[in-house]
Amino acid sequence: MDDMLKEFVVEALDLATNVEEHLLSLERNPGDMNTLNAVFRSFHTIKGGAGFMNLSAMVSACHLTENLFDALRTGQVAVTPEAIEAALEASGFVADQLTALNNGVPPEQLSTMPKALEAMLTDAIESKGVSKKAAAPATPQVAATAPESVAVSTSTPSANNTDGVDWEAYYRAVTPVGTLPEPVATAVTAPKAPSAKEEHEAVKSSLSSTDVKHTAPAKEESIRIDAVKLNVLLEVAGESVQAANQAAVLLEKLSQFKFDGQAAPLMAALTETLTRASRYSTELQRATLATRMQPVGRLFQKFPRLVRELARDLGKEVDLNIEGAETEVDRVVVDSLYDPLVHMLRNALDHGIETAEERLASNKTARSTISLKAWQEASSVMIEVSDDGKGMDAQRLRDKAISKGLINAHDARTDDEAFQLVFLPGFSTKEVASSVSGRGVGMDVVKTAVERHRGAIRISSELGKGTTFLIRLPIELSIVPTMLVRTDGASLALPMATVQRVVELPETFESVGGQPVLRDLGRPLPVKSLGKVLGYMPSSERVGIVIAAPNPYILSVDSVDGTADLVIKPLTCISTPGITGTARSAEGELVLVTSLSFLIDGCKVREMMTA
Repeated sequence: MDDMLKEFVVEALDLATNVEEHLLSLERNPGDMNTLNAVFRSFHTIKGGAGFMNLSAMVSACHLTENLFDALRTGQVAVTPEAIEAALEASGFVADQLTALNNGVPPEQLSTMPKALEAMLTDAIESKGVSKKAAAPATPQVAATAPESVAVSTSTPSANNTDGVDWEAYYRAVTPVGTLPEPVATAVTAPKAPSAKEEHEAVKSSLSSTDVKHTAPAKEESIRIDAVKLNVLLEVAGESVQAANQAAVLLEKLSQFKFDGQAAPLMAALTETLTRASRYSTELQRATLATRMQPVGRLFQKFPRLVRELARDLGKEVDLNIEGAETEVDRVVVDSLYDPLVHMLRNALDHGIETAEERLASNKTARSTISLKAWQEASSVMIEVSDDGKGMDAQRLRDKAISKGLINAHDARTDDEAFQLVFLPGFSTKEVASSVSGRGVGMDVVKTAVERHRGAIRISSELGKGTTFLIRLPIELSIVPTMLVRTDGASLALPMATVQRVVELPETFESVGGQPVLRDLGRPLPVKSLGKVLGYMPSSERVGIVIAAPNPYILSVDSVDGTADLVIKPLTCISTPGITGTARSAEGELVLVTSLSFLIDGCKVREMMTA
């Protein structure tokens, strides 16, 4: 794919995604003229760029949809569900074509515009909901908005030139906004359309105009960078911080010696230089990390149409509420969360949400609600998917898992543990698999994807009230605030997101059911040995770390070496229960980083594997 086509695809994909969001908003508020105009402009812009790239099928789909929205906003056609459905189909077709191009499909191998889509758009345009004569008084109102009315006039090639190509629209579509003077409103009623030759001359003259030359550089506010290059830059920045930290440790050790004569000022200069190098490397790392941060709204805006269409297929009435779309997280997390969230939404729609009749029988509103929320909490980003459906039956989950041989009769005794059973591979409460769910793979994919990015997922549910899935992920994937501890001589790092405080452990403990227990702030908490769980030799562990989890507990270790922001290297060749990656301490020692989900689950990874 050449650079010009790649640039068009990236920009058009953003527009196509926003179009779906606008269309679903328009379905709820048919009289919203701002949304109507926004959709019209999006299709017009995509059509212009597609024409410039000679993508005929995309041009045809955009042109018909543009005509439809021209009729909608002028009042010639009413905003009906059929019109919205036709526009959504056109948007989907355009998005599919753009995705194919983005995946490397040559433009000449793209599919043609389906006849069914053409028929849908044509029928919507020719709708007799409002006659053209009745809509005539609305014309002056449209003409009052000069820039948009000009866009309408230039959207029909046959009305502007003799060769059927709208060259001015194509040129404006691929030219940065603001670099060309806006066309005057009188162009709408111009008695004579310019010829193709005259338009070519106009384009040439505009390219050489002094206005364009002076204003174009001001619009270069951002550039596109390949993600691989950005990842390399981030890795180099992380290594520079690590090197600066190690240099600081060496300098601290050198300062214990006495330097006389000419060595003293050299030592002072070295200290000042390393201090500056450390500060600049830290700033470089933060700036590089900031370039990878993206709002989760970029991901969330893909789901309203998915929920709408799936709810329609299932015969259910559902609203999707989105909150916290501005919350920022590492772009790698944003890109990898799409499939997990799709599985969770499909699961909520198929399993959690009842039909309108069932809800009315339970004294609920016929229309249900699914909420998708995001917010920042300390160094983590929280993503919550909740519904007001029928909730989960913990006992039914236990019985189903036992009948499938996934657990034994003594496992999952608490409701919280029973809810976690839905993440087991092969688990499903449906007897017959459907096109939506029932094969027992969806929620397993969710847990695997979340833990791959050092995250954790929990479930809370109340029978008859609804279910909530809560995902906790690190805001930054490469840098993790940790507490450094030791057990059996090994250096380990615990994510600070789970650490509440450090306590001193006695030589003897109370025992409850054979489990050592220590009272912390008046509450009895079980004590678990980190070394024993991870397979190290038993040792005298006299330091305890209170772990913040749904069921809090105390993790015993030999000692605490302090805290550090570590550059994490994921484990790629091997898989070790409880360990998510490695890092280097400031002293250069290899550190094993424990998994966030491993700690939140109560260090039960090894038990689950042997169950």
